[in-house]
Amino acid sequence: MHETAKYIPDELDRRLIAHLRADGRASLSKLSEALGVARGTVQNRLDRLLESGTLLGFTVRVRDDYNDGTVHAVMMVEVIGKSTTQVIRKLRGLPEIYSLHTTNGNWDLIANIRAASLADFDRVLREVRMIDGVSNSETSLLLSTV
Repeated sequence: MHETAKYIPDELDRRLIAHLRADGRASLSKLSEALGVARGTVQNRLDRLLESGTLLGFTVRVRDDYNDGTVHAVMMVEVIGKSTTQVIRKLRGLPEIYSLHTTNGNWDLIANIRAASLADFDRVLREVRMIDGVSNSETSLLLSTV
């Protein structure tokens, strides 16, 4: 995380982020018109949101039913004692884990996994289970989006 992450987005920033979520390729002119502010204001806000680490970048969104051939799964992870921080650090180092969440209940962490193939998926499962501090896991493949 960035050192300058003390910036707290205001209502205009939240509206800007909402527009970017809907269309990450929107031009500054289109954003300024939608927000009712000057183009320079939008540019300054974008710069500030990027510098503070609030915005990490821009990406492409695809239809939920688009099948790119990757294996998608959700893994619930149980952690031993106070090793959560080191387990999170190791999990974040695996490129196939695209999001990681802390939770309550029986599981300590939930990882969303995308792997190029079942062989890669199997390797990721083995790697996660070998991490010191991981005591148990349960994984479900995501078959379709409804």
